[in-house]
Amino acid sequence: MIDTFPMPSPSASSRRWHDRVVAAAVLVGALLASGASLAQTAPKPDWTLQDMPSQSGRIFLVTGGTSGMGYEDARALAAAGARVVIAARNPERGQEAIEKIEAEVPNAKVQFEAVDLASLESVHALAQRLNRTLPRLDGLINNAAIMAPPARGVSADGFELQLATNYLGHFALTADLLPLLRKSDAPRVVTLSSVAIHRGRLDLDNLQSETYDAYAAYAQSKIACLMFARELQKRSDAAGWGITSIAAHPGVAVTELVARGPGLDSTQGRQWSAMKDQLQTAAQGAIPTLYAATAPDAQGGAYYGPTGTNEMRGPLGIATVPAAAGDAATAARLWDATEALTGVHFP
Repeated sequence: MIDTFPMPSPSASSRRWHDRVVAAAVLVGALLASGASLAQTAPKPDWTLQDMPSQSGRIFLVTGGTSGMGYEDARALAAAGARVVIAARNPERGQEAIEKIEAEVPNAKVQFEAVDLASLESVHALAQRLNRTLPRLDGLINNAAIMAPPARGVSADGFELQLATNYLGHFALTADLLPLLRKSDAPRVVTLSSVAIHRGRLDLDNLQSETYDAYAAYAQSKIACLMFARELQKRSDAAGWGITSIAAHPGVAVTELVARGPGLDSTQGRQWSAMKDQLQTAAQGAIPTLYAATAPDAQGGAYYGPTGTNEMRGPLGIATVPAAAGDAATAARLWDATEALTGVHFP
């Protein structure tokens, strides 16, 4: 059940944030219309939550917000004044996340909505509830993921489980929430990719990973996420949806992905445990996403992440798009294939 929160009037800082975003969007639109190329501007390397502008009066949806980076996203956005909807599978964990945030953030406006991203029926049901109850959606953070389960799983709709959870569910959710996003003055969609994409490829003839390699399937799902984020920006520009679509990745952060995927007793799990002290915390891993979701200077179509060794950790910057994810024709084919698989169509 959704709690109803009174929406405060935007603060002066929120209005300034909106004005800067609109001005940037007008400039970008003019450059694109004139055929000029737009070079990406690197973010401030030491950007932190203290640099985040007020999010008072704004509404965000964070998938997978009960733990890891998703929880850090939800907590930080609530602390900045936003109303936050956490969407995840487990209501008990959702309640625990809400209680933790409310204990840390006085007057936090946060609520839980159940969704199984591996079920299109569940995704559509969530979108219907939100379209009915929210006045608009200012930010959608497509964060939830599973990583490298040892055995090939299949979703309720018959899709390989990592592809279904990490990519197909978010594609469908974004399409379903597009009307709500378009009610915002400056809507953003942030989709999470992974450093794992540098060791993978997208095979349009084997999207379902029939010959299963756990890590190859994970990498493919995250390549698809990156291609989706970039293609969404391209199509928004062409169709006038007004969406700013950005991709981000956390580097390698200490979360529950390994424990819930290959397991802590796997080779990957033992390596991960041995390296824990060298990895990003979940809060550090959330920084690229939060920058993409809130910074006035974040650019549509960009890809943000750490810039240290192999992009595993370090200062915030522009992440590397591998050749496997950079081909525009393949991105368009993936989009068409995804619409065919899911039965979900953008306008």
